[in-house]
Amino acid sequence: MQRKLSLGLSRVLIRILFLEDDTLLAESIVDLLEDADFEVIHVPNSQEVLNLTFKERFDMYLFDINVPMIDGITLLKELRECDDNTPAIFLTSHKEKEMLKNGFLCGGDDYITKPFDNDELILRINALIKRHKPNQAKFVGPLQHDEIHKTISYNDKALELSNKEYNLLSLLMTHANSLVPRELILDELWMGEDGGSHGAIRVYINRLKQLLPDMKIENIRGVGYKLVS
Repeated sequence: MQRKLSLGLSRVLIRILFLEDDTLLAESIVDLLEDADFEVIHVPNSQEVLNLTFKERFDMYLFDINVPMIDGITLLKELRECDDNTPAIFLTSHKEKEMLKNGFLCGGDDYITKPFDNDELILRINALIKRHKPNQAKFVGPLQHDEIHKTISYNDKALELSNKEYNLLSLLMTHANSLVPRELILDELWMGEDGGSHGAIRVYINRLKQLLPDMKIENIRGVGYKLVS
């Protein structure tokens, strides 16, 4: 069952990916978090974390450090190197400063040591979520952009977009009713990689026009494009 967090975030689905290999401890923490109105996905090892993060998006990670295969700190470091900036809290029995320092250097946002107080864990999770509170969805006419989950809806229906289509539409929405130069589009979509050209931009623009029949995307010949709301 999907759950929602209160405290001003009731419209945001909070999904926590929880890594813990101690089954009994994991069950008690899952019960605690679900009672606090979070949706929790529990996995017992780091490989399952990697499998899930490849396919799904989460709002927060709760990682034990001492787990099979890849320890929680190294795991988070690998995710950060893949541009995954999901907020993360470590659960640990370690109190050594070097270990905790390494956890922060590898991308951790907070930690809590075992054994911990249940209320403290909930408070730390809520505090971290508030610090990373999603921006309100951006609207341009019938378009709605959810920047956290990287989806764009048109007339309340999520669009099926390739990465470049998403990046292009997001750019046009950010600068709605203003000219977006072709050079900026090339930089944003290809970032210096091969394959970028004015002709390629036209292909993606035409695709967006097909997906958005009630929206107007103006071609400022030889200069760029403008999404008109």
